[in-house]
Amino acid sequence: QVQLVESGGGLVQPGGSLRLSCAASGSISSFNSMEWHRQAPGKERELVARISTVGSVNFANYADSVKGRFTISRDDVKNTVYLQMNSLKPEDTAVYYCNGVRWGTQFWGKGTLVTVSS
Repeated sequence: QVQLVESGGGLVQPGGSLRLSCAASGSISSFNSMEWHRQAPGKERELVARISTVGSVNFANYADSVKGRFTISRDDVKNTVYLQMNSLKPEDTAVYYCNGVRWGTQFWGKGTLVTVSS
């Protein structure tokens, strides 16, 4: 059973940056895709970014609300997925979850809190 552990959350001012990390206890190369989701207070969990690999090529997709500001990446040697978040806004405040999808089975981390506030 692969475990996913997020880190890197915290308090940041509007316009600031954070980089989230998702460390897997096993190989992430076996996952069809790796994703970041977030859940703000009182709202449903939403997909923020997804990265999938076909051969040696990575494909990334983003929610419209974060396009141009967030970048997802993966390091298969370190078995870690990252989410670089720039130009943060108060509405980005949420618990961010890492998710790995392997042939229809989803593996979730416990989340890391990001608070964007002055």
